[in-house]
Amino acid sequence: MSSIAARLIPTWLRQYQLTALPTDLVAGLVVGVLVIPQSLGYAVLAGLPPVYGLYSAIVPVLVYAWLGSSNVQAVGPVAITAIMTASGLLPYAEQGTEQYALMASLLALMVGALLWIAGRLKLGWIMQFISRGVSAGFVSGAAVLIFVSQLKYLMAIPIAGSSLVGYLSTMQCYASQVHPLTLVIGIIAFVLLVANRYASQWVWRTWLSSSYAKWAERLFPLVLLGIAIVLSMLLHWNSLGVATIGRIPHGLPSFTLPHMTDLQEALKLLPTAGLMALIVFVSSSSVASTYARLRGESFDANHELTGLGLANLSGGLFQSFAVAGGFSRTAINADSGAKTPLASLVTVLVMIAALIAFSNALAPLPYALLGATIMASIIGLIDIATLKSAWQRDRLDGASFLAAFVGVLIFGLNTGLVIGLMVSFASLIWQSSKPHVAIVGQLGGTGHFRNINRHDVVTFDNLLMLRIDESLFFGNSESVHRRILNAMQQYPAAQEIILIMAAVNHIDLTAQEMLSTLNKELALQNKRLHFSFIKGPVMDIIGQTPLISELSGQVYLSTLDAVDALKDI
Repeated sequence: MSSIAARLIPTWLRQYQLTALPTDLVAGLVVGVLVIPQSLGYAVLAGLPPVYGLYSAIVPVLVYAWLGSSNVQAVGPVAITAIMTASGLLPYAEQGTEQYALMASLLALMVGALLWIAGRLKLGWIMQFISRGVSAGFVSGAAVLIFVSQLKYLMAIPIAGSSLVGYLSTMQCYASQVHPLTLVIGIIAFVLLVANRYASQWVWRTWLSSSYAKWAERLFPLVLLGIAIVLSMLLHWNSLGVATIGRIPHGLPSFTLPHMTDLQEALKLLPTAGLMALIVFVSSSSVASTYARLRGESFDANHELTGLGLANLSGGLFQSFAVAGGFSRTAINADSGAKTPLASLVTVLVMIAALIAFSNALAPLPYALLGATIMASIIGLIDIATLKSAWQRDRLDGASFLAAFVGVLIFGLNTGLVIGLMVSFASLIWQSSKPHVAIVGQLGGTGHFRNINRHDVVTFDNLLMLRIDESLFFGNSESVHRRILNAMQQYPAAQEIILIMAAVNHIDLTAQEMLSTLNKELALQNKRLHFSFIKGPVMDIIGQTPLISELSGQVYLSTLDAVDALKDI
């Protein structure tokens, strides 16, 4: 029984130190209170009634706190999963309906299942193949779409579509129907929230101490929410045509089986679920690994996959849409002193209290305020700094950013992400197809050999030493062959050709055949081909092949051995 209990109780709880309790309680309360307006807004962004934002911050958060990989990561509804939910379900159900809500839970269940399966298969290494350019471009494009989509709440007009073109065209059609009072409320709220978020140095720090200013900045959205509710009640905004969220169902989320009329319906959602799972994993892992590194803790990508998977699986059964780790809420959680996942459990209690005790108090809240809240928070996700950095340091990463960004704006989230991934993989293949092949010489009287174009080195008339700085495969073998022949034309007197293989970690059949062909070409010119510094795994591959048995030269343990043996021939 003790072993079963040990498996059910997470390590962090078994080893919990009471000294962490005060800071965990404070962090949990702070995060819980501050994310209430965001959670409501993200539910609306997902096309769901606002209460579903609170639902999504209960069961998934509880499960991740119990089983997740990070001690401080705060999961819950986030902008990216919200808009991907809305985009994915748009063709299948009308937003705000019961069928739509059930399909949103089905989508969360599918995302969770895919993440859990990936965790069991130990596919955590997949995140290595999502470049920073693609992820930043996708998030930036999604942020622009989210920003534009929220204008419907500030202008009180229907805006629909899955791309920027769709949003702008519908906005143009209904521009004459803008509700003036709603627009004024939304603009004032947006300006105040942006000023609070990006100009806090002048808004708060000019008259408050640094610590008080920090708390004033964090609490301001909640204060603004309270002011909006009071003004809405006193001024009867609802009767003046201002849309409010209305009555929020009292009580906790119930166990509900997702909606699935047939298997074909679920299969249609599978591509969206797959892309959402990928984005959830990459974004959450980025946050979790960052804070693990800052805190001197280990990070297990496969454990993260399992935790996120079970969080979304359980959430899908309790009226949640897909959740992920949020950078802003995690930053607040860690900055507020969170030491363990107990802080997230306290956050869950705050959400439960909001649903049980304060649900009716939220009814007069204008949708315009929720839209302004999302718009103000989403601006920070438009990552221009990464684009500038990528364009300066690596144009291929910059191209991946632009491909994902423009693709999302023109074609929508799913297609935009696929375009970004395709450009990223294409750039990876292009880079691998053009490996660096350097002509090297001996550095002084040492055993070191360096590029002749970068160092003052000694060369030998009868030797041509070439260093191949990439594994050899079908995609780059022809390029390597061509570069070797070009180098030989530059040094026609060289009779001994040494290929330095120190950086070659793998060689496939095509590359072996290319080197065999090169060996025969050199033999016809009375020149010999030699290898140096072949790694063990590569030698295991080619040791019994014609490449070695028919080699005109020798295989040397080191380049220095090759030079000592051949320089005087």
